[in-house]
Amino acid sequence: MATSTYLSNPVVLIGATSASTTDITDQVSAVTVNYVVEALEDTAFGSTARTNTAGLQNNSVTLTVYASYATSESYAILSALVGTKCYIKVTPASGANSATNPGFELTNTYLSALPVINANLGELSTYDIELMGGAYTVDVT
Repeated sequence: MATSTYLSNPVVLIGATSASTTDITDQVSAVTVNYVVEALEDTAFGSTARTNTAGLQNNSVTLTVYASYATSESYAILSALVGTKCYIKVTPASGANSATNPGFELTNTYLSALPVINANLGELSTYDIELMGGAYTVDVT
């Protein structure tokens, strides 16, 4: 049984580097951070079951972003990062990083594409982006 409840209200920072981030929390409605270590098969002759060992990290972040074309909004911020390695940090809640509010970071993650419009009559426009790869770290300080 769960001993605590987590109500999502994360903080999302993105930029070319960790020193040049922009808070896009108010422009994001969903985020998923995936920490993945590829499995490399290391089964040897004579084994009766397949076994694996850790390979390279293959991390990603998926964001659902509100479409906005104003200065300093989602399109202006993200279009500058397309085709580059960048930095993203997602923290479960506002406030200082700690063991109970860790900052999940990807450094040198890659943004390959940005949908420039996704429109339906009478709906609030959003689009999904994926940042691929990069080194995963957790900031608890």
